[in-house]
Amino acid sequence: MKNIGLCGSHRTGKTTLAMALAERSGKAVLKTQTSAVFAAHGLDPAQEMDFKTRLWIQGHILADAQNLWENQSQTFIADRTPLDMLAYTLADIQGTTEVDHAALQAYSARCFALSNQFFPHIVILPPAIPLVHEAGKAALNPAYIEHLHCVMLGLAHEETLKSRVLVMPRAVLDLDARVAQVLQNFAD
Repeated sequence: MKNIGLCGSHRTGKTTLAMALAERSGKAVLKTQTSAVFAAHGLDPAQEMDFKTRLWIQGHILADAQNLWENQSQTFIADRTPLDMLAYTLADIQGTTEVDHAALQAYSARCFALSNQFFPHIVILPPAIPLVHEAGKAALNPAYIEHLHCVMLGLAHEETLKSRVLVMPRAVLDLDARVAQVLQNFAD
């Protein structure tokens, strides 16, 4: 089996699924440290931020994750992909948000390139499991979480993405059933 990246908004069960998949496949689990990166830079992921700040912190999150993935010597399952990071950046662009289009284009290209480099297989997890608040995590706004999911679905269809993508059906909530779906679709 090749590397698998789990993609989805916060609170969709990515880390739980990653650990269960690792147990069944013998792959390593790589957990990104998104909350720790926010904290290290004095930011709260639940707070609104302007585009420049959002792109800046997402760049640090991506660099931290890239370092983690590059230093792994065996195949792995990751609880986030660069598509997640790009989706969070794009989801914060609303109405009159001032956007540096060149910086956004460069970040987007970097996210797709790293997705292709590290993740031949990507699983998108929809918002489906019950939401539970956890300190230091992003806001539990169901509409925002759904918005993020839709952005991720769109990114999965970008022609520059070469990864095989599985979109987990919303009705599949049982952990064993989710594991079976992934293993069945990515048996190579």
